[in-house]
Amino acid sequence: MIVTKFNEVKKVYETAASKGWVLPCLCTENQTTTEAILAACSEYGKKIGERIPIQIAITVNYSHRQQAVNYSNADDWKTGLQLYKDDIKALAGEGGKYEDVIVLLHLDHVQFDDDIELINSDLSDYSSIMYDASALPFEKNIESTAAFVKRMKEKILIEGACDEIVDATGTVHNALTTPENAKRYIDETGVDVIVANLGTEHRATGKELMYHGDLAREIKKLIGTKIVLHGTSSVTNDQIKGLFADGVCKVNIWTALERDTSKPLFYDMVRNASKVAGPEIVDKLIEEGYLTEKCRTGEKINIGYFTARYRQRVIFEEMKKMVANYLEMWYI
Repeated sequence: MIVTKFNEVKKVYETAASKGWVLPCLCTENQTTTEAILAACSEYGKKIGERIPIQIAITVNYSHRQQAVNYSNADDWKTGLQLYKDDIKALAGEGGKYEDVIVLLHLDHVQFDDDIELINSDLSDYSSIMYDASALPFEKNIESTAAFVKRMKEKILIEGACDEIVDATGTVHNALTTPENAKRYIDETGVDVIVANLGTEHRATGKELMYHGDLAREIKKLIGTKIVLHGTSSVTNDQIKGLFADGVCKVNIWTALERDTSKPLFYDMVRNASKVAGPEIVDKLIEEGYLTEKCRTGEKINIGYFTARYRQRVIFEEMKKMVANYLEMWYI
């Protein structure tokens, strides 16, 4: 079931809060990821005997990752957005295999400047939007976000970015959000929920960073349970189990899904190298020192191993397990 109307989306948030649930918001840029998310939610819902909500998100012209552009080889964000919506409708809409999942479509990191065409378009197909003016100075961020909220208030649930969450592959590390700035930002912009910088970053590893739950709880005292945590892939799961008590209502995840599912695919392809690529390629890679004699199995190339279906299936099954682990943390 796809939920896009503002009042119904708010109801999903309210119901989740009444249960102490943190809403997972999982980003996607391909059909395999989209379906793995839905399949995991459907299976987990059956396991606990309850339909569960999930947010499936996509970025558009966000410079750190243009997921709508990457959704197809057309390299066009409009095509990507259409395919993203069509996939979810086919899979989770009426009559779809995963119609038992409550799905919210989220536009993530919509840029105040690069996504102007999207911002000014009909947004009724989406459940929520993260309006991202965090690259601007704080005062200008508030001004730009407030103007967007004034135009779209109660038409779509709006998430604002109080401070920029940086890409850990760079050299910049922004300061943490202060409770005072969080309070001022939400009061002056009127957003429904806010992204606060609580120590996480995009694409960092779990060994580098720490989620500051103590800071989240201080922010919660001033604004309530309206915090969104981005960059969740950058910290270990043991740090993010009790998020609802910290005032976090929603958590964004993407990097871990792709990063940690590429490893088992690579492993499986190497183990089945002859079936994936054929003995001639295996012999060449052994001669060049990239593979060892153990890979010289003599097996012929096999359609069960060299197709996109094979590769996607390995990722799909691994990703389902990962999503299930997140659901078990936050839907208890």
